[in-house]
Amino acid sequence: MKTITILGSTGSVGTQTVDVAFNERDVSVYGISFNKNIKLAESQARSLGVKVAVSADEDAAKDLRILLADTDIRVDAGKAAIEELASVKVDKVFNSITGCAGLPATLAAIRAKNELALANKESLVSAGQTVTEEARKYGVSILPVDSEHTAIHECLRAGERKEVKKLILTASGGPFFGKSKDELERVSVDDALKHPSWNMGAKITIDSATLMNKGFEIVEAAYLFSVTCEQIDVVVHRQSIIHSMVEYIDNTVIAQMSVPDMRHCAEYALHYPERRSSLIGELDLAKLSSLSFAKPDMDAFPMLSLGYEIIRRGQGYGAAVNAANECAVLRFINREIGFNDIYRSVKEATDKLGSALDSATTTDAIYEIEKEARAIAAHYNK
Repeated sequence: MKTITILGSTGSVGTQTVDVAFNERDVSVYGISFNKNIKLAESQARSLGVKVAVSADEDAAKDLRILLADTDIRVDAGKAAIEELASVKVDKVFNSITGCAGLPATLAAIRAKNELALANKESLVSAGQTVTEEARKYGVSILPVDSEHTAIHECLRAGERKEVKKLILTASGGPFFGKSKDELERVSVDDALKHPSWNMGAKITIDSATLMNKGFEIVEAAYLFSVTCEQIDVVVHRQSIIHSMVEYIDNTVIAQMSVPDMRHCAEYALHYPERRSSLIGELDLAKLSSLSFAKPDMDAFPMLSLGYEIIRRGQGYGAAVNAANECAVLRFINREIGFNDIYRSVKEATDKLGSALDSATTTDAIYEIEKEARAIAAHYNK
């Protein structure tokens, strides 16, 4: 029997991880953390039979406590309570908390020597050096829970690390593939939320539209697989069937293919190195009309280039980009700024913070950078 904890259980990746756990006979869930979706959290807590449910939001926790009054499930509140939950010894902690808020839980899980299944990419974007150093210090494995890095992890099993030439991340291109920078000045929030392949939360869907999500994945790949930015390529693959590839030194390319379903990533992280039958559907190659590839347009989608810059500049720069982007995306969703203003907001934040970003070696410094970058982005005027 494996025991796991699921952080961010009511989010997009979290709900699919819950689905996987619920359908596994030899998996029990110790605890969950949730946002403000009380009804869903209640349903998850009851169906999984968890011991603890935690929310950073005091009111959400209070409401869930009332709903679960007929059970023995403990309901806690506060950011510290989430870190405490991540610290409880289990076989694996799945961290799918959205945004900067996921970093403390990532570090708490590692320091408790819990194996980490990581969907919170912001942990590596904002503090990749710190997270990987802590993982080495405590002897903790980090398994990715997203389609691209799960795919790379699978492809790397085909050879030795010294034989790797490059990693090739695939991108769907989002809803605005082929549009120019000028055309993107006029796109709407509703247009940006129409992802062609994946059904995700609003924040990550907008990040996919700007290609910031792919920029973040460049950073994740560098830290997860110990490669340089020169060893990471991105190609647009509209069908989202090939989830990523690894090119080896003999110029052969190993690709991972499956129907687009995030449950595979959760299953892979849960059972690795074992493979089991899956909840996802079979891939029918005969029904695929084509598999196409294109270079990303870095002029129209400059957010992608920020991923490479984060690797070059380090985690302080990544923390600023991540926090400013988080703020700018929310402002775009609230129709306060335009689509291209997301990049301009982030650029203004990193420019104003300047060389101060290059010396962030502690979590306190990272949190301060995030605070300052978010404040700059909040006051950006187009």
